[in-house]
Amino acid sequence: MLTAMLAAFLGGIILNFMPCVFPVISLKAFGLLRHDGDTASARSEGLAFLLGVIVTMMVLAGILLAARAGGDAVGWGFQLQSPLVISLLALVILGAALNMFGVFEVGLSLQRAGEINVGRGAFARSALTGALAIIVATPCSAPFMAGAIGYALVQPPAVALAIFFMLALGFAAPFTLISLFPALARRLPRPGPWMGILKHGLAFPMLGAYGWLVWVLAQQAGTTALGVLLAGSVALGFAAWLYGMAQQRQLAGRGYRVMYLITAVVIIAVLAPLPGVMKPVASPEITQASDTVTPVKWTPQTVEQQRGHGKAIFVNFTASWCITCQVNDKTSLSTKAVKDAIARTGTLYMVADSTKFNADVDDALGQFGQGGLPLYVVYPADGSAPTILPQVLTPGIVINALNQAAGKKA
Repeated sequence: MLTAMLAAFLGGIILNFMPCVFPVISLKAFGLLRHDGDTASARSEGLAFLLGVIVTMMVLAGILLAARAGGDAVGWGFQLQSPLVISLLALVILGAALNMFGVFEVGLSLQRAGEINVGRGAFARSALTGALAIIVATPCSAPFMAGAIGYALVQPPAVALAIFFMLALGFAAPFTLISLFPALARRLPRPGPWMGILKHGLAFPMLGAYGWLVWVLAQQAGTTALGVLLAGSVALGFAAWLYGMAQQRQLAGRGYRVMYLITAVVIIAVLAPLPGVMKPVASPEITQASDTVTPVKWTPQTVEQQRGHGKAIFVNFTASWCITCQVNDKTSLSTKAVKDAIARTGTLYMVADSTKFNADVDDALGQFGQGGLPLYVVYPADGSAPTILPQVLTPGIVINALNQAAGKKA
């Protein structure tokens, strides 16, 4: 248990450097830059971020453990198998980007248009940033994390929650430490006019995250859901613009209540159709076909039928919402060297797709002691025990594993 807790803490720290987390972490980094020596405000925001991370992690962990106790085979990132969650998260990310562009403000006292200052809503804003960071982080799985989460999912609830707590603590540790210790915060650059440019620039990673979520939704729920989300995104942008104008009119002492009312009506119109439209539809499985490799759809039965018949088997457990999976595919699995190695060794390449809920995939993750994606399993040609590869791949790691499984020299 102590080993799993330490692994979870280290995995949480490393998770800050994974690609799916950067857009939201940029929000927190910008928040720290605003304080300019105000240690009390910096500490308050740091503790708020920690609180938001821990509370959100405990809620997600509680839902995950309750679902598994009820017989559902779900794992880390399970909520991103729901098109409804994907669409809501995309709209939240888009709203955050519009906020950073200055279309409207949240938690700031607008003394002047474009002013950057810390207001009474800083604590709540920082806590919400921590919550959003955890939700967005779930498509990524850092080193040390998978084993720790896999261990947690087969333990009693108290032990599992302790491990998830350590994961949250590790995730929040870097920014919380910077905010709590003035000596670290003083190393940050001083605020100035350049921060307005930085704020606008950091909106673009948020738009990138929005684009990725739209792409995932298109694969999960089809073109009708995609159209509804895009129309809703335009309407949300209009609502944000109205809200920003209402804020300016309120500060100027002019009428603004009608504009707030219209904003609320538009947002309701955006959200109302989502539950009825955002549902999974049949779509082609994720494939990574090439000129030399033809992927085979993975099932537990297919693996059992093929094992021990003189061919090595490589199983790629993946999903479109798993960014680590997509990075590994581009940097390793799709490279010519790996494709040639698969063809040369005669390895049977299987893809286990968990973009949408797949109970067999989640069961397999549990059997291998892994709490989430990605997972790469190599079955030797002689039918002996399979090997689990690291979650961050290189072409050399994959090629060496294929050579050993096939009984061939590099």
